[in-house]
Amino acid sequence: MENGRQKQYFLRKIKNRIFLLAVFSCALIAVLPLLFVLGHVLVKGLGAINLDFFLHLPTPVGEAGGGMGNAIIGTLILIMLACSIGLPIGILGGIWLAQFGEGKRGFLIRYSADVLAGIPTIVIGMFAYALIVIRMGRFSALAGGFALGLIMIPTIVRTTEEMIKMVPRSLYEAGLALGIPGWKVTLRVIFRTAWSGIFTGIMLAVARIAGETAPLIFTAFNTPYWSFQLDQPMASMTVTIYNYAISPFDDWHAKAWAGSLVLIFAVLGITLLVRKFSKQVQYG
Repeated sequence: MENGRQKQYFLRKIKNRIFLLAVFSCALIAVLPLLFVLGHVLVKGLGAINLDFFLHLPTPVGEAGGGMGNAIIGTLILIMLACSIGLPIGILGGIWLAQFGEGKRGFLIRYSADVLAGIPTIVIGMFAYALIVIRMGRFSALAGGFALGLIMIPTIVRTTEEMIKMVPRSLYEAGLALGIPGWKVTLRVIFRTAWSGIFTGIMLAVARIAGETAPLIFTAFNTPYWSFQLDQPMASMTVTIYNYAISPFDDWHAKAWAGSLVLIFAVLGITLLVRKFSKQVQYG
């Protein structure tokens, strides 16, 4: 009898170790592509990273030096434009869905947001091209920011809604019981309580649009010069990387790898920031 129990215990330990090994192997396989991509981009792009890369304009073919200073600044401007469009619509829409979106209208808005999140971004770029670029008669940063803002909206709407729903309803009812108007309770109590989670959704949306290329080809296009006028074409890192990558010049290829490295670490930094705020939401 004792031998049988020992045998069963031994078999359970073997099965447990086999399962743990399988789980660890699958996790390692899931992480390996990321490690290979990071390692490859690091090896290819690190040699072209220097101070000039962040401060100077691209140089003509055949001239050494130069950088992506205009593209880096342009990307930041486009992200700020996108945030000016996506944040108000996304946050206010998410608040409405959480507080009043129980009926058919709420279902329709949620469904529309989910469909918008699944639309290929190149289609959104074509929509912005038809709506803004054709009517203006030229490419512009405004069109690029509009396209990126549309991409941000569904992520922020759904995140804001879920974070506000996590706030206890008793807080809202307590504010109303004190005679505070409902909109003040929502903005000053409910919204502030859910802000950490909402900020997480905002950072995820920013990380997504930071790597978009197709919408900007149809809207902001690109320029090799400094450009701060919103009604004119504007450089971006993703489009510049794309143009350099398809060129036949080795120096441009090196700069494309360097730009990819900077972009990857920027998105990685945003992701780490999201993880930090996510832990604050979960445990704080």
